[in-house]
This record gives sequence, structure tokens and C-alpha cells, in this order.
Amino acid sequence: MIISCDGGAASGKTTGAKMISKKYKLKFLSSGMLYRYASYIILKNKPKNNILFLKKKFKKLNLKKVKKLNLNAQIISDHTSKIAKIKKIRDILKTYQINFSKKNKNCIIEGRDISTQILPDSDVKFYFTCDLDVAAKRRYKELKKNNPSIKLDEVKKSLKLRNIRDKKRKHSPLLKHRDALEIHTGKLNKKQMIKKMSEHIEKVIKNKYGN
Repeated sequence: MIISCDGGAASGKTTGAKMISKKYKLKFLSSGMLYRYASYIILKNKPKNNILFLKKKFKKLNLKKVKKLNLNAQIISDHTSKIAKIKKIRDILKTYQINFSKKNKNCIIEGRDISTQILPDSDVKFYFTCDLDVAAKRRYKELKKNNPSIKLDEVKKSLKLRNIRDKKRKHSPLLKHRDALEIHTGKLNKKQMIKKMSEHIEKVIKNKYGN
């Protein structure tokens, strides 16, 4: 079973995907983490050619090591929204994600173009959404741990800009797939969210494969 989850910044897609991953014993991958890691190593190493540098890094990527890094700094988030518009970079990460899904037949991947570009044939698709104020408070709480001086208005402005960029970029914009179930996380707690997602998964799987 392959599940794809899409949504804007801080929409709750990572939380939802992780909970479903645990419940159904699926391998989990965050597209956002890959993009933030790409930004992190570009900012850190300042390569002469970003494309060649990333191609080399993603061929031998160690996910376990990446997951241990703190990639939530605002400078990384801002840089990520810029490199996410570059088609050649998107292609490198797209290849990695497709290969991940081929290697792990039971997996869940979350991002912004998973259902529409990366895994259009995924068994189950979700699209996460929530109000900007809710998303900003979530991200603010997350960022404040490492940056106590950060302001909520600053986070809100950054999220708004990121979502505009994601929806209007030329290559692989953030779109809701026609088969995706919309999950409005601002109106659901975690228990309600996993219940809604689980019911949809079981319904889709039953319709596809029977009992």
C-alpha cells in the first residue's frame, strides 16, 4: 500500500502521515525534510554547482543521519522555498522519492506534489489544509524552541509567502489531486484526524482489492 499526502506549510500533513505510518507499519518519508536538507547542505558547503553537488549527495543519502539534523531554522525554510522552484533540483529529489517508493512497497510520503507528480498512482491520497493563523501558531511553537526571539508575525508572513510560492511556481505547484480526501486539520484534533484518515484508507483499499 502506497499513500501520498500533500498540503501547505504547517498544514498538519507530517503529523498525519507519521501517525498513519505507525498505525499501518508503513515506511515514512518527508519530502519537505529532503528539500530542507538540500538547503542545509547548500548553505553549509556553498558549492560552485548546486545541481552536480546535490546529484552526488542524493545518490548516497543516509536518511537516518538526515533525520537527526535540526533542519527547522528560519534561514533554511526561507532558502528552501527558493530552491523548490528550480526544476533541476526538483527532478533530483523526485527521482529519490520515486526510488524510495519502489524500494518500499508499503510506504507513505508527504510533501507538496506527491499525489500530482511523484506518486500519481498511489493507492490513497490526502490533501491537508488549515487556516494561516493555525499554521503560523504551529510553526511558531516549533521554531521558538531554537530561536526564542522569533516573532509570530514574522512566522506568519513567511508561511504566507511560502504557500503563495508553492501554489504559483511554474514547476510542480501545490495542487489538490482530484482523488485526494481533504483533511482540514484546524477543525480536528489528532485522534479525530487519524480516525478520518483510517476510515478513508480502509474504504479505498476495500474498493480496490476487496475484503
